[in-house]
Amino acid sequence: MSGLVPKAICSRCVCDTTIPGIHFDAAGVCNFCYAFDELDRIFPQGETARLRLERLAEQIRRDGRRRQYDCIVGVSGGRDSSYTLYLAKELGLRPLAVHFDNGWNSEVAVTNIRNATRALDVDLYTHVADYEEFKDLQKAFLKASVSDADIPTDVAIFGTLHRAARREGVKYILNGHSFRTEGLMPIGWTYMDGRYIRSVQRQFGDRGRLKTVPNFTLFDFVRYSLVHRVKTIPILNYVPYDHARINRVLESELGWTYYGGHHHESFYTHFFQSYYLPKKFRIDKRKIEKSALILSAQLDRAAALQEIESQEYPYDEELIEYTVKKLGLSHAEFDSIMTADLRTFHDYGTYYPLIKILERPLRLAARLGLVPKLLLLKYFS
Repeated sequence: MSGLVPKAICSRCVCDTTIPGIHFDAAGVCNFCYAFDELDRIFPQGETARLRLERLAEQIRRDGRRRQYDCIVGVSGGRDSSYTLYLAKELGLRPLAVHFDNGWNSEVAVTNIRNATRALDVDLYTHVADYEEFKDLQKAFLKASVSDADIPTDVAIFGTLHRAARREGVKYILNGHSFRTEGLMPIGWTYMDGRYIRSVQRQFGDRGRLKTVPNFTLFDFVRYSLVHRVKTIPILNYVPYDHARINRVLESELGWTYYGGHHHESFYTHFFQSYYLPKKFRIDKRKIEKSALILSAQLDRAAALQEIESQEYPYDEELIEYTVKKLGLSHAEFDSIMTADLRTFHDYGTYYPLIKILERPLRLAARLGLVPKLLLLKYFS
């Protein structure tokens, strides 16, 4: 037993040494806390945030005055995207709601999207992927044996939003991510880029080139950001974002219904976070998410520690059976996936080596507003 290294836990949040890339200062405070503090400095609350948000909304309205819509908002039926849409209307914007349908929506998610767009009188565009094609991509990532197996949806959403922005001539995409509730996932747990998607699909997929599932490559990034001048705005970072208060607003104003867990509006993401990651990789994303809530004064640290240490991430056996069947896997195939040797994005083709080389230009791009500062903290903190 002498070879075991004791698990260290941050003195300020609940991040610990099960998280790759974590390190601590002399006071036991982790680098994820420092990243949170840096984002808190970049996006201060109070009167400063209110004025910045008003100026930003005025700019969006002015740039979109000759268009039917002045911004794009991705919607999933979840809390964050629903409130982003609500906030856009509160600011007097004219958003187009855009949804990427990968075939895994829960009934609650579908109802939430319908209720929100109707209550707010917002047009909805839904891009429906061919399920067989998307399923093949999902299975390819499971066979790749990486912890990033849910990124096909995230990348496809990003691609769908940018395509919609270009089609409508819109310059702004409002992002529904808040670091104060989501935290900053380490790249050792979640890494994504378009080359990674292609690499895994080519090695493990059976259907060839993607046709209905949008990807987002380095070429797409350059084209949309530098040529078409499309900007992604993390609008929730400018407002107080308390889960309990937001739930009440959405329920009363939009007829919104909570779905029981973080990102559980999607059946696949529910399966992925509650079962696949904890069982195969011993990854518990609650540590990052609850740490963000602790640092934003929405959750007591002692209560978060007790929950994480006393209870594994709860999962539903029926959901696992449903997921395996919907993916078209036999139980033997699924068992083989769950027991395969662990791999990481470093084992496949990605843009990561190039990103490391381009650190200085990317920092400059961030200062110019072309690259989100959150990404810099994720890759270079």
